[in-house]
Amino acid sequence: MSLLVISPDFASHYGPLAVVAAAASDAGHRVVVATGPNLRRRVEADGFDWRMLRLGAGANTGIATCDPSIERFIAATAAGPIATMRRQALDREQDLLFEPERVAVEVARLCDELEPDSVIVDHVSFASTLAMYATSRPFVTLVPGHPSQLPVGRERYGVPEIWPLRFRPDPHQLAELESLVGRVTQVFTDRWNTALDEVAPNRQPVADAFRAHGDRVLYNSISELQAPSRVTGMPSDHRFVGPLVRHEQLPAELSSWATSHDGRPQVYVALGTFLSHRRDVLARITEALVHLGVRAAVATGATPVERLGPLPDDWVVAPQLAQVAMLRHADLIVHHGGNNSVQEAFAAGVRQIVLPFSTDQFSNGADLERIGAASVLPPNETTAVDLALAIDVGLTAVRRPASETVSVDDLVDAVFGRTRTSETPSHPTR
Repeated sequence: MSLLVISPDFASHYGPLAVVAAAASDAGHRVVVATGPNLRRRVEADGFDWRMLRLGAGANTGIATCDPSIERFIAATAAGPIATMRRQALDREQDLLFEPERVAVEVARLCDELEPDSVIVDHVSFASTLAMYATSRPFVTLVPGHPSQLPVGRERYGVPEIWPLRFRPDPHQLAELESLVGRVTQVFTDRWNTALDEVAPNRQPVADAFRAHGDRVLYNSISELQAPSRVTGMPSDHRFVGPLVRHEQLPAELSSWATSHDGRPQVYVALGTFLSHRRDVLARITEALVHLGVRAAVATGATPVERLGPLPDDWVVAPQLAQVAMLRHADLIVHHGGNNSVQEAFAAGVRQIVLPFSTDQFSNGADLERIGAASVLPPNETTAVDLALAIDVGLTAVRRPASETVSVDDLVDAVFGRTRTSETPSHPTR
């Protein structure tokens, strides 16, 4: 049997898909990954066949270089959550779908050539979903982030339904944001349906393109995090398959991280691909950790190390680190609330301090608070003193057991097993 994986050219999106692909490969199935050129080396190193498929104007392999769009985004995060989500909504309005007609033609050609037994698509790659929907072939959707990235019930793509406790957006500003998101959703859906009509005029248009998905939906999350209010609106055929965490060895040059120095706690810090540009927040985190006297590993990303000031000699500091491997030897992680970091922390059983800035990070924070798995702080208002206190409390909290990952057999069944008829792939509803 064969599996076609369609992935955006972004390392953070490919990561969870690669875990599913590896399970299929380990079970003896052929795996072909269609993505952009930046991930080719990684795809082939993972042992999969690579096919060229450009799904967006941008790409990255783990660190995002600054450009005008990122500068606008970072400036918005400094202004707060509402400004950030407004910026993201406006960006979606300007660049809703990347060449969807071309993507649809190329995906159809790939499917005709490969005749895969199953196809799995990243939900956030909306042109890919449109392409598969246009082919009328069954396919599987992977939701790489918080489950609400595939909205149900009253949820809107781009606005949290539930906020963390310390986040209280102004009701008037929130109402304006919801109105903007509603307009963008309609424009996005109209553009999606226009492209669909051009490449597959026999297919029914959808009511909300953000809700379009395959015959089965896989969530990169543990079911424990699921908000009870979401249960009744979930797709009829869905599975929680997280944490989707890659196998990673601790590099030899970082072997000292595997042993705690003088019994001090070890804290891992990362703000993700884009938010590592928030050097002010990263500097406050390191200031708090220096004050506490812990040993830290800091993935600085886009922030030059020298901008963080003098740091202890036994800290591990680099633009990129082997996060999965290093979390196995950490007592706590301070991060931005991205879903990959959330799930990797669960897989390692590591305590969490979350500083959400954007997108689904607020929803992740609210879920983590609800089950008592993290402290969630507003990154713009939280001082180094506040951070030191939260980290100190987090280090004394009861450590959660590591979450078990889904077995290879279950992942293979999730992508190749018989699907039940979904309620929404043909007629996604509002």
